[in-house]
Amino acid sequence: MDYAVILTNSLQAAFGPLAVFYALLALGLNIHFGYAGLLNFGQAGFAMLGAYSIAVMSTTYGLSLWIGVLAAIVSATIFALLLGIPTLRLRADYLAIVTIAAAEILNLVIRSPSSTPVTNGTRGISQFSQGFDAVAPWDTAARFDFFGIRYSGKDLWNMTVGWSLVALVCLLTWMLMRSPWGRVLKAIREDEDAARSLGKNVYLFKMQALILGGIIGALGGVMYAFNVTTAQPDAYQTSVTFFAYTVLILGGAARVFGPVVGAILFYFLLAFTENVLVQLTAGSDPLIPPEILTRSDAFQIRFIIVGIGLMLLLIFRPQGIFGDRREVSLDAR
Repeated sequence: MDYAVILTNSLQAAFGPLAVFYALLALGLNIHFGYAGLLNFGQAGFAMLGAYSIAVMSTTYGLSLWIGVLAAIVSATIFALLLGIPTLRLRADYLAIVTIAAAEILNLVIRSPSSTPVTNGTRGISQFSQGFDAVAPWDTAARFDFFGIRYSGKDLWNMTVGWSLVALVCLLTWMLMRSPWGRVLKAIREDEDAARSLGKNVYLFKMQALILGGIIGALGGVMYAFNVTTAQPDAYQTSVTFFAYTVLILGGAARVFGPVVGAILFYFLLAFTENVLVQLTAGSDPLIPPEILTRSDAFQIRFIIVGIGLMLLLIFRPQGIFGDRREVSLDAR
């Protein structure tokens, strides 16, 4: 096997645009689940709103990208209010049910025939990232090598902006969680009745956390839309939310850099597993015969192998790499 190629491809995926996307989604979930104890299973819905806000504002209405980003923030705020107002006074499992259902409803609305004039239905919206690519300080059509790792100029620009945004979100999270607001949020996660008895407006703090985490998820959707240059409803299925939770738990909930490390490791492991399987099944005399595993199956088998590894992680270290076991012991009241 060519270990250099395996390592290069794995590192390329670990720091690529998809890792940025899931890092931002997991950072938003870290505010929800890690610090506030909110079970949001609809983070894909927030990401979809971010992607379609930038796409619709740019193509349908011909507005600037900054207006699209503002629209993403506003739409995520409204979506969080619609989810939180009827549920945040209830137990955490009600929010979980409502968010996963709302994300699916949003997906169906976007792909419905009545929304086609604006959202272009199941075909999605494309050709809206030219303005974003135009401000890149280098040629986005070129290719760049870094210690043997090759990225296109477009991917490099997306990564530069994306990882910068991840760093800013991490800094914001660190500052907020060291503030009185963050301490109240963690107190609510541990025992909201005790926080309420001290005069804290638990409902208001939960709503603020839901809005903030949703906005971060919407910004992740914006970066993903710029990367794939299209906003298409099939890209925001429920599995996106659960991948983001995987990233969060892998790195460690309620840790500022936990989601970032989790995203990097998750995509490194996926790419590493796929590349190893591809090389084991390649050639005229493969190490794994085609009767057992074909090269085309490697893409799906990698999820099974990585999934088994994550199951073992949850059994022996449920708090993740950097987390604390108490941080994931959520009492859904």
